[in-house]
Parts: sequence; C-alpha cells; structure tokens
Amino acid sequence: MANETAGAPAPTMPTDSAPMLVLQNVYLKDCSYEAPQGPRLDGNWNPQINLDLQSGSTVLTADVREVVLTVTVSAKQNDATIFLVEVKQAGTFVIRNLPDNELKRAVSTLCPGVLFPYARAVVSQLVSQGGFPQFLLPPVNFEALYAANQTAPAVTN
Repeated sequence: MANETAGAPAPTMPTDSAPMLVLQNVYLKDCSYEAPQGPRLDGNWNPQINLDLQSGSTVLTADVREVVLTVTVSAKQNDATIFLVEVKQAGTFVIRNLPDNELKRAVSTLCPGVLFPYARAVVSQLVSQGGFPQFLLPPVNFEALYAANQTAPAVTN
C-alpha cells in the first residue's frame, strides 16, 4: 500500500527563537493538614471557608523555572478552627524567548492554572481523609486575578 501522507504538511519543529513554554514536571512540594478537634462536630456542618492563593517562581537554569502554587484553606465554625490545609504544588517549566511582560504573565497565570487542578485534588483528598465531607475548591481564573493585581493602585509609604 502506498504512503498516503504525501500531501500532508510535514510537522514543523520550533525554531530557536520561537516562544516556548513547556511543562517538565509536576510534584507536591509540601503539604500540611490540621484538624484540632478531628471530625467531631455538633451536627451542624456550616463552616466559614477561607481560601488564600499565592504563587511564586524560582529560576533554576536560564530556561527552566520552578513555579510553586500555595493553596491555603481554613474552615471555621463560630470561632473554632475545624481544619486547616496548606498545599504547595510545584512544577518545572521550560520557558524560552518570552518578553519580560509575557514571561511575568505566563508565570502568574498559565503556570498556576496548570498546577491548580493537582493542588485541588490534594486538598480534597486531605479533607476527606480527615473524616470531613468531600470538599472541592471552586475553579480559579488566574488571568482575572492577574489583571486585577495589575490595575490595583500601588501602596506607598
């Protein structure tokens, strides 16, 4: 049988000057779970949930960055802490040929967006294994958070 791909375009390889962002690795860097009272509740499950997200990056080599997304979730009922979870989900990304503004945007939006589903799964698993009802973090729009952070007025002393 003849090769029928003669009319198909050949795959193109990125040039050395083409922008590139490639995920190399995803890993759990650190996690912490606390439930001071355990799953003992007074039968009334209506906690106040607080979610805090932070991200940061470290240059490992000229083209490789480690991005760490820190997700902290606390649940309180009245004044008592029910549980506190902190997950540091990390990934290494090859990033080349991006202008500074696009590099900052990628590290602040695209990379945390890739890491968030992994962190979300770890938070859910820790809470469930702690004896509490299933807990799923809502989706996060990192692009909107980045935009809001860029338009926020600078604080000066």
